[in-house]
Amino acid sequence: MSRYRPPSPPKSAYITQEGAHALLVELKYLWKEKRPAVTETVREAAAQGDRSENAEYIYGKRQLREIDRRVRYLEKRLDVCTVVDRFPSDQERVFFGAWVTLEDEVGNAKEYRIVGPDELDHNPNYISIDSPVARALLKKQEGDEVVIRLAGGEKTYIIDAVEYRQVVT
Repeated sequence: MSRYRPPSPPKSAYITQEGAHALLVELKYLWKEKRPAVTETVREAAAQGDRSENAEYIYGKRQLREIDRRVRYLEKRLDVCTVVDRFPSDQERVFFGAWVTLEDEVGNAKEYRIVGPDELDHNPNYISIDSPVARALLKKQEGDEVVIRLAGGEKTYIIDAVEYRQVVT
């Protein structure tokens, strides 16, 4: 008997200019450098004869499938995503791409940037626009108190700063 797992909500289709550039660089690397190198390794392993017990051949084919899967995913996401390359007219409020400094009740400050879900592995201070933290911050401004409901309970933060920075890629 299988377990029913409801479908996950769709990811937001927004990405910063820097995030789009990083995905394009990864796509180019996979397609132009890594895939040809792995293909050559598979070709050499296949030339050795029996493929059924050839670990290099089997592993190489698995790598090719993983590379092809990632390439398809990147191409699809880059087609679907909208690149947000302009700052909002009201830069006092929190919107997509903003750097937000939050201070907790103890006085610890931490800085986050609100980005698309495809950009999260590139920086630990990035939070997805789909996350509860980002949803609570949207349209708030400096000095506002924000209550964020998480699995462990509620946390209260004060927005210390909101800024939009041009990042050079």
